[in-house]
Order: sequence, then structure tokens, then C-alpha cells
Amino acid sequence: MKFLHTADWQIGMRAAHVGAAAERVRQERFTAARRVVRLAAERRVDFIVLAGDTFEDNGVDRAMVRRVAETLAEFAGPVYLLPGNHDPLVPGSVWEHASWSAHANLHVLDRAEPVAAAGGRLYPCPALTKHSPADPTAWIAAAGDERIAVGLAHGSVEGVPQEQPESPIPRDAARRRGLDYLALGHWHSTVAAGYDRMAYAGTHEPTRFEERDSGNVLVVEIDGRGAVPRVETVATGGLVWLSVDEPIRDLGDLGRARRRIESVERPERTLLNLRLHGVLCAAEREELRRIEEILAAREFMFHRVDATGLLPAPGDDRWLADLPPGPLRETARRLQRWSDQSAADARPEGVAVEVAARALLDLYALSASSNGGER
Repeated sequence: MKFLHTADWQIGMRAAHVGAAAERVRQERFTAARRVVRLAAERRVDFIVLAGDTFEDNGVDRAMVRRVAETLAEFAGPVYLLPGNHDPLVPGSVWEHASWSAHANLHVLDRAEPVAAAGGRLYPCPALTKHSPADPTAWIAAAGDERIAVGLAHGSVEGVPQEQPESPIPRDAARRRGLDYLALGHWHSTVAAGYDRMAYAGTHEPTRFEERDSGNVLVVEIDGRGAVPRVETVATGGLVWLSVDEPIRDLGDLGRARRRIESVERPERTLLNLRLHGVLCAAEREELRRIEEILAAREFMFHRVDATGLLPAPGDDRWLADLPPGPLRETARRLQRWSDQSAADARPEGVAVEVAARALLDLYALSASSNGGER
């Protein structure tokens, strides 16, 4: 048996967290879906399994449902789709759309019962609600099956840190249920090692900056009943979600951050989240402006710079030297004193270090702007 395991396409996600780039992000999920289908054909797999959350929710535009069905129908073999917690099997769900029955190779796994598949049998665990405290694999009893047994489930493997486990799945679920492999969905990062005969494919196209290893599918081969599955991770994502966290401690650190941004090969396909934190010397303020200019000039698909964690270097009077004498410089001196971490006694009650530091940087920027950017 050879099949392609994918999950968590989240078609219809709003992607509001990337502003104007949201529409491009949404369209890339369809582009990645076509790559998945082409890959399945190239690798000559027997079938494709989608282990839940094909859609962001059951309220997505039905034109998206039809588009997904038509894309999957391009694969010559069977495609098995499992309802997940984002698109559970409820009245009025996406799974009632006529597109699924319009294509003979598409099979919605809407019942917790075995389904014959090439070389073996599938044991699906469709989600019937958005939230569930129950183990979705509890019904499976495949130990007596003489054919290759593959489970499909959508939930959280026990032991993963989380406030409220969603559809908790035992870490030994595959062996406990008599399965040769358990195809999992729910987590967007790929986890193909560390579990016994089970894996998360992760999402086929990354959805946010926090994902550790997403934008992949798994190609799974099982030689026979009881054989150890061979699992290969294959990249299918098209966009790069780059999160850069740069501590600024010494002169030159901002230059290192700038060079890293300049080295990005495909800025037009890159979403960048840059976080700068630490101590900023007055001599480096021009470097900070250069970073912002480079980001704009290179036309990143999306970029966000968070410099709220930068504090003016305590005792660096160069912050004050360019300011005109009088109230402005005196205000800056007071803000500099309040932004010193070690000067707790100097700060009025209720004034936070971060607020004072941000105010000092903003004051300096406003002063430079009013003088034609010469400072």
C-alpha cells in the first residue's frame, strides 16, 4: 500500500493577520492543493487521505467547496476526506454539497466503520462536533484484520501541552487499536517521528508565523500487514513565513539583522515578522531606518517590524546631543532616566520602563522629522 497523507488545508481561512496580503495567502492554499494532487500522481500513490479540516469552517463559500472537489477529482485514484473539528459532520455542513457525489473518486468518510481501500482497509474517525473530550479512535478494533489497517483521526495526541485537549488520542493509539498506521490531522506542523506508527502531516501550505514545520505532506508506504511504515516528508508549500527574532546588545547587531533581511531570496513570496529587542545605541538609529527602507524597497509580500522591545542605551547622551536645548531636551533627559532598568527610584509611580523608552524613541523620531530627517 502506498498513499499520500495530508490534512488541515483550511480552505477559506481569512488570514486577517497579514492585512492586504490575505487574499494572496488564501489563493496560495488552492495553488498548494494542486501541487499535492500533482505530487500524488508523480509518486503513483494508490490513494490520497485528507485527515480533517479541509475547510476553515462549514460556512465557507460553496464555490470554494466546488473548487476543492474539482481539484481533487483530477487525481486518477480514490481520495478519502475526513471531517475535522473545523468542518465537522453536522446538518448543513460542506459535506452535503453535490460536488462530492459528482466525482466518482471522491469519498467523504462520514461513518465510523471500516472502508475497503487498495491493499487494505481504512478506519475513519469523522468529527461530529467542533469540540469533543472523547478519544475519536476508541471504536477501532483492527487487531483481527488480516489486511493492512490504516486509521484516520483528527485530534490531539496526549502529552502535547495545551489548556484543553481536543479529541485526545493516546500516544500508543496505533498499536492499541491494531493499526499499521494512524494518519492524524489537527496540528499544522509536521510530526513524522517520535510516535509509534502514527504521524501528523501538518498543513500543506503554512498559515502563520508560529508554525514550526508546516507546508508538507507525507508519502506513506506499507509493505504488508504488520510491516513498519516508511514515511517520507515532501514539501508542498509555496510561501515563506519568516520570523526573525534579533536580540540587540552591541554595536553591529542591527547590521546583522539588516544583512539577514537583504539575503532573503524571494521577498515577493515571503511574509516577514521582524522582532527587535534589547538596547539601542544612538549611533545605530540610522541603521534602524535603513532596515525600514530596505523592507519597503524589496517589496516583501508582507512585513511587520516590532521594535517595541528596544530600549535606549542608559547613559548614552548622544540621544540628547542632537536635540535643541530647552524643554525638548529636558523632556528627553527625563524619559531617558525613566527608561533605565536600574533606576527604579527615579521613575514616578505607574510609569513603566518600556513606555518611557518608547516615548523617548518617538520623541527623537518626531524631532528628526520636523527638522527634515537630518537627525
